[in-house]
Amino acid sequence: MTPRIILIGPPGAGKSSIGARLASKLNVDFHDTDQLIEKSSGKRVSQIFVEDGELAFREIEKNICALAINQENGVLALGGGAILAPETCKLILNSGSTVIFLEVTLKVAAPRIGFNRDRPLLLGNPRQQWQVLMDARLPLYRELATITYEVKDLTVGEVVNDLLALVNG
Repeated sequence: MTPRIILIGPPGAGKSSIGARLASKLNVDFHDTDQLIEKSSGKRVSQIFVEDGELAFREIEKNICALAINQENGVLALGGGAILAPETCKLILNSGSTVIFLEVTLKVAAPRIGFNRDRPLLLGNPRQQWQVLMDARLPLYRELATITYEVKDLTVGEVVNDLLALVNG
């Protein structure tokens, strides 16, 4: 079974909160790969980055994404960098799922994520780091998406209602 909907996008796009509400409205399961990683490893994502490094995290993430894309049904939210693994991109493209890229600007994302220590890739100059990550990932997000949705400063409810119309339309 493959997920019906896969959400992709940068940190602060709302993948987790939008995904959970969308799944609830569709009466399907919701899975978040960051949560699956934490459950599987027994460590927080930030802890894996600090203790084991980004390469170790990306390997775990790639494996969890493969399991989730191949086994879970419903709505699946991928971590912002999951699309960096070519194997994950191939699975996404071959999944038959609706892939929604939640596009967000730095201005909207910044207050949502707070640029705290739980965002290890955003340490140092968080706003600049976020923009560097987004610039590098944007072409991949757009290539994978069947729907691109600009989140703007809309509420979770407003975004979910719009997405339901797009998915069911």
